[in-house]
Amino acid sequence: MKNKKNIIVSALLLSAVMVLSACGSSAKADEPKETPETTVESVNSPEEAGEMTITHELGEVTLPKNPEKVIVFDYGLLDIMDNVGIEVMGLPMGNIPSFLEKYNDESKYANVGTLKEPDFEKIFELSPDVIFISGRTAAAYEELSKIAPTVYLTVDSEDYMSSVEDNATLIGELFGKESEVEENISSLKAKVEDIAGKVAEKDENALVVLANDGSLSAYGKVSRFGIIHNTLGFKEADENIEEATHGMSITYEYILEKNPENLYVIDRAAVVGGETDASAAMDNDIVKETEAFKNGKIHYLNPEVWYITSGGFSGTGVMLDEILESLEK
Repeated sequence: MKNKKNIIVSALLLSAVMVLSACGSSAKADEPKETPETTVESVNSPEEAGEMTITHELGEVTLPKNPEKVIVFDYGLLDIMDNVGIEVMGLPMGNIPSFLEKYNDESKYANVGTLKEPDFEKIFELSPDVIFISGRTAAAYEELSKIAPTVYLTVDSEDYMSSVEDNATLIGELFGKESEVEENISSLKAKVEDIAGKVAEKDENALVVLANDGSLSAYGKVSRFGIIHNTLGFKEADENIEEATHGMSITYEYILEKNPENLYVIDRAAVVGGETDASAAMDNDIVKETEAFKNGKIHYLNPEVWYITSGGFSGTGVMLDEILESLEK
């Protein structure tokens, strides 16, 4: 009887310890988190060998290296993974760019919703090891984190190439693809150096415009298309463009007033749907009075890449090639 009482007492004590431990963990998880820049820390303790801790703007995750079941909600990050040989199991299949068309196959890859509306039930069923997201999916971070470790990676518009390199380096370390990442980064850096040298020689300005089914927005140095100014060195035709997610609303008269030497146009309607394409929008008497039109320097950029898939290896390569081609006009 005494032994039986001892067993019961021990069980009660163990239960109490487990409850207190669970409460402590819950309290820690509910504490507000800071939003530091993305950093990576390899965990060196023996019990956690082979793991990696990633601190990003929305939180922190620790996960085993070389995760096998990967879901990605950003085509730029998918572009990086595709170039270095990382397999993914699921992605959103709307607006997949043509150079990643092989992923538009539901017999091989799971369709996990859209960039802004993940299919949480489907993702839960897939039981992924890691989920990668970026700005368009940021609002779903908390819910996705309940399913699997979720990593938030974005591109800094003021320092595009460094962001691409940082994101790719992190992915390379997590999946053991460091050499493949380094090779791709080196190739892009060589292109950037070549183009920046040519831009410096020309010493011209540029205006970047997003055409959206007839409406126009201008983007400056601090914007999603800032690579044209910050990285490649084009002077701004207007140094006072308002910083906004969807650009600064402008008119044709504004374009003539700023009279850019180079006019770069991105056709949003071509990838999200619309009735008026960018070339039709630019085909008017006011724009024809600009130096850009007179000198044949209205350049139409690939919207699949510039608007949907920036931040990857192939996509960035296309962006750089288009700017290089424009310099030859």
